[in-house]
Amino acid sequence: MPGTPNYTGLNEHSHDLPAKAAVLLVNLGTPDAPTAAAVRPYLAEFLGDPRVIEYPRLLWKLILHGIILRIRPKRSAHAYERIWTAEGSPLRVGSEALAASLGAELARRRPGPVSVALAMRYGKPSVAATIARLQRERVRRLLVLPLYPQYSATSTGSVFDAVADTMKGLRWPPELRQVNDYHDNPAYIAALAASVRAHWETHGRGEKLLMSFHGIPERYTRAGDPYYCQCHATARLLREALGLSEDEAIFSFQSRVGRERWLHPYTDETVRALGAKGIKRLDVISPGFAVDCLETLEEIAMQNAEFFREAGGETLSYIPCLNSEPAHVDALADLVLKHTQGWPEFDPAYDAAAEAVKLAAARERARKAGAGA
Repeated sequence: MPGTPNYTGLNEHSHDLPAKAAVLLVNLGTPDAPTAAAVRPYLAEFLGDPRVIEYPRLLWKLILHGIILRIRPKRSAHAYERIWTAEGSPLRVGSEALAASLGAELARRRPGPVSVALAMRYGKPSVAATIARLQRERVRRLLVLPLYPQYSATSTGSVFDAVADTMKGLRWPPELRQVNDYHDNPAYIAALAASVRAHWETHGRGEKLLMSFHGIPERYTRAGDPYYCQCHATARLLREALGLSEDEAIFSFQSRVGRERWLHPYTDETVRALGAKGIKRLDVISPGFAVDCLETLEEIAMQNAEFFREAGGETLSYIPCLNSEPAHVDALADLVLKHTQGWPEFDPAYDAAAEAVKLAAARERARKAGAGA
C-alpha cells in the first residue's frame, strides 16, 4: 500500500542454521583514496553530521558547501597522501587487522558462533551495510563497540545514532548492546603503559611524555559531554601506571578547526612551548585513538614534530597507537566478554552438538506445522 513503511528483513525464517552473535567494531572512517575527489564526499558526510558540528543546520550547510568543501578537500588529500600505504588507508588497514585479531581471540576463548565485523561511521563499509550483512548471516545478538576509548557525542554518540537509524528499518532487529566507553578500563590502561615502556626500551626515553587527545569545542563540555573528564581520567591513570609526575607526563588536545575555542591546552601550542623552553626530546602518545590514522601519523608524527623542531626542540618521538598489538586485542576481548554475559554464544559451556539437536527438532516441528522448513 502506498505510504506503508518498508522494513527490510529475510524473506523466510530458516530452522536449519543456528543463530549467531557478533561484535561490531566501528571506527571513524577514511576516504577511498588520497585525492580531493575522494576526500570531498567523505568530508561532506563527516562534517555534515549534526553530532560533529552543532550549528544551525541551514547556516552550517551554507558554510560547509559554500566554503569548506571548496577548499579543504585538496589540503586534506595532500595530508592523506603523506601517510597512504601500498595497502591503502592506515586507519582502514589497521582497523581490519584489529577486527581479525579480535575475532581470532574470541574464537579461542569461546566455542559459540561469534563473528567480529568492522564498519566505518563515515565512508565504507557503512554501519547500515554491515548490519544488513550480519542480519543475512543470522546474527541475532549484536554488541556495538566504537573504537573510541573516551565517550563524546561527536564520536561514540554519532555511532549510536547510525546504529539506531539502521535498526529502525529492520523488520526483526537483533538484540542490541553497546559499549559506551572504556577510558578507565584497567587492561586498556595497562596496554597503553606497556606500549610506552616498549617504545622507551627501543628508542630511549624523552624528557617529557605528552598525551595528546582529539579536541572538541569547549561548549560541548559545558552542555554535558563527559569527554573532557574522561580524557583527564585516562591521562591520570596512564601517568600513575608509568610512575610519572604531573610535570613529567602532561596532556593536550589536537585537531581543532575554526575560530571557536576548543579544549585546552592545544597540542600544537604545547609542543612549540616545550621546544622554546629547552626541551630537546619529547615523547608523544595519542591515547584517544585505537588505530593509527591521519591525526596521529600526519598531524602528530609529521606536523607537530616540525613545530617542535622549529621552536628549538630536536626530536619528537611518536609512540604508535595500540593497533592490533596482542595487549590491545586482549583488552578488547575482556571488554567484549564483560558486555556479553548471558548471551548463549558467549557461554563457555556452549555445546554445538546440543544446539544442532535442538535445531533438528525445531525443523521437524516446523515441517509438521506446514512451514516447509
